[in-house]
Amino acid sequence: MIVTRALTKRYGRTLAVDAVDLDVREGDRYAFLGPNGSGKTTLVRMLLGLVYATSGEIEVLGKPIPARAAAVLPSIGSLVEGPAAYRHLSGRRNLELFDAAGAGGRRDRTRRVEDALDQVGLAGIDRRPVSAYSLGMRQRLGLAAALLRRPRLLILDEPTNGLDPRGIREIRDLLIALNLAGTTVFLSSHLLSEVEQLGTRVGIVDRGRLVLQDDLAALRAATGRVLVRSPDAPLISALLDGQVVARDGERVIIRHADAAELNAHLVGHGVRVSAIEAEHRTLEQVVLDVTGHGSDRIGGPE
Repeated sequence: MIVTRALTKRYGRTLAVDAVDLDVREGDRYAFLGPNGSGKTTLVRMLLGLVYATSGEIEVLGKPIPARAAAVLPSIGSLVEGPAAYRHLSGRRNLELFDAAGAGGRRDRTRRVEDALDQVGLAGIDRRPVSAYSLGMRQRLGLAAALLRRPRLLILDEPTNGLDPRGIREIRDLLIALNLAGTTVFLSSHLLSEVEQLGTRVGIVDRGRLVLQDDLAALRAATGRVLVRSPDAPLISALLDGQVVARDGERVIIRHADAAELNAHLVGHGVRVSAIEAEHRTLEQVVLDVTGHGSDRIGGPE
């Protein structure tokens, strides 16, 4: 769905994107992660033909960008940073005008607009002027515009920006449902907890370079340790001398590959186990391991 080869973008002496090789496959929910200033938004703009690459190649839906952008963009829904709208018009009217600029035709326009508003939770307030919208509502309107043409591919830059926790969950559920119905999703985000619940593949960029690209399940593999909570923590330390990595009150971290086997062993020796689970790497740990201490550039491109 998206392939880049040695994709590079320079702004004067600033190297914003540095030889990135993206591989986004059909059916992915691909999360593009990285610190502020790492080049995420610049790369998203290049995928959509809004910014030209300094060097390298881009293919979206099998066609070169920007050369074939006119053929590709009708099959893509996109949301990049703050979505633009006519502030004196209603959300519904904005979507009608946006739809009229496409090739969808007038006959089914009302239904397309209704469906998009309903999907993003704006159906009940669609006639207010956009000037009265909150940041989260404007973000929902931008996402509705991205969904109007039922795209094969969604390219989203921080799609939950400005939303409250309930809104974030609603958009997450919507993106998963769209993906299960056949839409490939590529999104950049800072919300690692959301990505862990939404993503299937992850690309991590740092200082313009793609430093990691893999399936999320592989990145969050078991660490070979088990987390145990027990009121008999001192007994565990005595019973498993040499296997206990750390102990803090009732919480014990034990070097062991099989939580079920360890549980049976502990219970068999009279240990009361309140909770037990295999330890997995968090996405936060993965990101911190492969990125620097900070990539913010004052005045530089995102």
